[in-house]
Amino acid sequence: MSSTHPGVLILDFGSQYTQLIARRIREQHVYSEIISHDTPLEEIIALNPLALILSGGPSSVYDSAAPDYDKRIFDLSVPILGICYGLHLLSDHHGGQIKKLGTGEYGFANIEIFSQSDLFAGVASGSQVWMSHQDQVINLPNDWQILAKSSNGIVAAIGNQSIKRYAVQFHPEVVHTVEGATIINNFLFKIAGCKPDWTPGNFVQEQITAIRDTVGQSRVICGVSGGVDSTVVAALLHKALGSQVTAVLIDHGLLRKNEARQCVAALKNGLGVNIHTFDEADRFLTRLAGITEPEKKRKIIGEQFIRAFEAATAKLGSSDFLAQGTLYPDIIESGSTKKGPAAVIKSHHNVGGLPADMNFELIEPLRDLFKDEVRRVGSELGLPEALIGRHPFPGPGLAVRIIGEITPERIAILREADDIYLNILHEDGLYDEIWQAFSVLIPVKTVGVMGDARTYENLLGLRAVVSADGMTADWYRMPHNTLSKISNRIVNSVKGINRVVYDITSKPPGTIEWE
Repeated sequence: MSSTHPGVLILDFGSQYTQLIARRIREQHVYSEIISHDTPLEEIIALNPLALILSGGPSSVYDSAAPDYDKRIFDLSVPILGICYGLHLLSDHHGGQIKKLGTGEYGFANIEIFSQSDLFAGVASGSQVWMSHQDQVINLPNDWQILAKSSNGIVAAIGNQSIKRYAVQFHPEVVHTVEGATIINNFLFKIAGCKPDWTPGNFVQEQITAIRDTVGQSRVICGVSGGVDSTVVAALLHKALGSQVTAVLIDHGLLRKNEARQCVAALKNGLGVNIHTFDEADRFLTRLAGITEPEKKRKIIGEQFIRAFEAATAKLGSSDFLAQGTLYPDIIESGSTKKGPAAVIKSHHNVGGLPADMNFELIEPLRDLFKDEVRRVGSELGLPEALIGRHPFPGPGLAVRIIGEITPERIAILREADDIYLNILHEDGLYDEIWQAFSVLIPVKTVGVMGDARTYENLLGLRAVVSADGMTADWYRMPHNTLSKISNRIVNSVKGINRVVYDITSKPPGTIEWE
């Protein structure tokens, strides 16, 4: 966010829905950025926001351990919207009174709207909302009014139109709030005066300018893997810097079947990108030998990638910068963002697994984007649908799809099984309905019968999910005939597998990848 591209700042007080607030705003083509609740006022002013949103959170405003924040934010002239805990903050600061409920208010509720203010313009009274709170407002600040109450008799929205301060007790960012998008739209455009100018075209032009300003006349190594993210980064860097960029594919021996060849052909022949391939499989597999713990795998792979890129520059010529396809969910799950409190779910090889002593300055032009936004940027850059529509593939590759130790034999088994799985999804016209599909080798031996003989081979898990951004996901309801075809073909074709199972776990509680 900058003076040339202002947007909405979201102060994160620990809500499980904070990322959804950012997404809902961006869906309205308004830029949004999440920052920590304790960001100083001076830093907030420097970001030139058009409005602030205070997220929900698990605390009470009266808790001694409640998150600290710079109370001078309420002196800013920009509009402020509080959501759930954010409502309590606004009310408390302006002299209202909060009280803890005995049981809380959770799940679905309906709201009776008392004022068709700007915030609720076009929203029908009785509309369904999603509640998740224990505290409630019992006394309003002076000059504020109740805008809505829930069907449980709880204050659901308050506002002071003269100072452009509004707050809702429910969560307009979740899909369960039926007219949540309208409420957010009203705040953005009717109250904050935002403009819908956050578009892929604007993003591309801004990033090209930023990349050129950062790199100058230096050279850049761009790491590519064949996945959507790294392909979009390579195309963006190529457009910005041309011959200053050299794309490097490190074949770590953990790619899918024919992945390296297809990636090189797409970038070199399709886009004219200068790309080189380096076979580092032996080094990676040697470092991973005997390692079973997922975090150790990711950190080893992250470090070895950097060492491989450093070795590549010795052959291609020195480079000060390394570009990679880090996305916002990678940052969040790795707990690396400075923009808000985030637990470490798992280290991503390109975030939590990077060594401290690497000799590159990182360029990560997609680090503030979600996957669907990356696809739209790819379309803007002219990438073919076959490339930008590919399912996500993790940088560590098959290493995080083999439970336990990684061996050449296990890689070969999984590679063949996964290729069969994805090919059948294409055959049955299901591939584009699925966000991500892949196989997981579970080296647990199970008894089977094949050709009247007893077998004792590995178990294979199939995973397929639908999602908008990878932050949450639901398992895909695969047609039974397709599952049967996949299972039969894999068991009959891949030596080493005699049983196939289908994963029906959503995210949360599971993650999309198994490791």
